[in-house]
Amino acid sequence: MAKTAYFDCFSGISGDMFIGSLLDAGLDFELLKAELGKIGLPECNLEVRKVSKQHISCTKFDVLDDSDGTYRHLPDLNLVVDESNFGEDVKAKAKAIFLKIAKAESKIHDISLEKVHFHEIAAVDTIIDVVGAIIGLKLLGIERVISSSLNVGSGTVTFSHGTYPVPAPATAEILKDVPVYTSDSRGELVTPTGAAIISSLASQFGDMPEMRVHAVGYGAGARDADTPNALRVYIGETAEPVCDTTEGVVVFETNIDDMNPQMYEHVQERLMEEGALDAFLTQIVMKKGRPGVKLTILAKPGTEANLVDIVLRETTSIGVRIRHETRRTLERKFVSVDTELGVVRVKVSSSEGQVLNRMPEYEDCRKIARDRNISLQDVYHAVEKAMAQG
Repeated sequence: MAKTAYFDCFSGISGDMFIGSLLDAGLDFELLKAELGKIGLPECNLEVRKVSKQHISCTKFDVLDDSDGTYRHLPDLNLVVDESNFGEDVKAKAKAIFLKIAKAESKIHDISLEKVHFHEIAAVDTIIDVVGAIIGLKLLGIERVISSSLNVGSGTVTFSHGTYPVPAPATAEILKDVPVYTSDSRGELVTPTGAAIISSLASQFGDMPEMRVHAVGYGAGARDADTPNALRVYIGETAEPVCDTTEGVVVFETNIDDMNPQMYEHVQERLMEEGALDAFLTQIVMKKGRPGVKLTILAKPGTEANLVDIVLRETTSIGVRIRHETRRTLERKFVSVDTELGVVRVKVSSSEGQVLNRMPEYEDCRKIARDRNISLQDVYHAVEKAMAQG
């Protein structure tokens, strides 16, 4: 059995709601407060109180910040964590979450990571939220985090850059590949920090698994709404996850012998952006000895219609073959590895509890190599060294 926290995000999620729910479910506030004291930010005080959200008793977690509110950039946040007395695992997870938010802001505003100033992490409270979420799970002995789909709310949100549709652009960027939905609740329900925390710490999203529940907690949000503005967490025991699964997939393919080869990269990118599980090319010989290319796409059942439409619009193909197959996949999860060159995500594949493969994320390694003007091979060696030591 694995001690599991299942987060029911029926009213979204934020950093303070995450910690509030853990406290409401039994996390010792004094222990959490003592651990967070390792950050070394004397200008903030932590406060916990009981509040009611639509007649449901919830725990509200707040950070009373007496600092000057100066904007902080990514290196500043990392320095705060690096100078703390936390273990390397906590530091690596916190910095990975900060990096996720920075990458989203960088892309949305088309600026470098170094120039990103964190609107929501401008104050000390969100540093506390990120680290507190990691520490809270650790203090409770949580081995597995699962989340429901995220209710992102509706309407608009206004901040320093202007008024934008919900979810805010940075939040939407962070929530790629995370199941979300909108509701009649007006306003922003998922904050960038909340999105980064849950997308980094949850191993899977979906319905609540079969579990023996030992505690239920409610973390209160700041505002009031027609529905309870709270994050619910169930803490209990679940069966160890099956490490490899068999699932249905749709495979469709087409043979092409009359298209400009430069177009294939664009087509593959479009297919992957629209949800294809994979899209690859195979060199073939067609009738009359003509060289050609077979384009093969794997997709989840129910998603193939849009992908087939892309093939027919973006290529010279006049027809697509479609078949249903099954595939077996290993359990896969990403972990953040703190190397001497920076934090790198590593994809870990396992079966029946045994790790079979660990592969550094190529894009993370490539960026470090380019930023530091070193060889990609050196980055991979640094990751292998860190994994061997850790």
